[in-house]
Amino acid sequence: MEIEVRKGTIDDVVEVDAQIPEFDGRNTKDKLEQRLSDIPHLILIATHNGQPVAYKMGYELSSLEFYSWLGGVVPTARKKGIATQLRLAQESWAHEKGYKAISVKSMNRYPPMLQLLISSGYHISGYEEEGSTDKSKIKFIKYIMAEGA
Repeated sequence: MEIEVRKGTIDDVVEVDAQIPEFDGRNTKDKLEQRLSDIPHLILIATHNGQPVAYKMGYELSSLEFYSWLGGVVPTARKKGIATQLRLAQESWAHEKGYKAISVKSMNRYPPMLQLLISSGYHISGYEEEGSTDKSKIKFIKYIMAEGA
């Protein structure tokens, strides 16, 4: 599967998000625009044959830390390395922009994401209790090292 990764828009994200059953339509255009307004952010879109099939977006927490907020791959495009391509592109961009770390949160109900984060060098850095292990959030961080370090 030939995938192209490019910078995208909130409209691109909404289009992909509508095809991801786990999100139940909760990521509305208004919600995304409110969160990203007035802060440095990055939206990456993966396309196949010109059609958006995945996204990864995040924003600045501080001058040193970037937060990888949301991402998803449509079910028909999963297990093809697309999430890894997006993660690598986001990490490269964050490094170029001078961030020293990328943080992200996930949940036990998304085992493939937890496995991807751990196998990609992210370390568990905390836990946000939300009343059940299925809804609670596991916090991860990855320190971005300079080339050759």
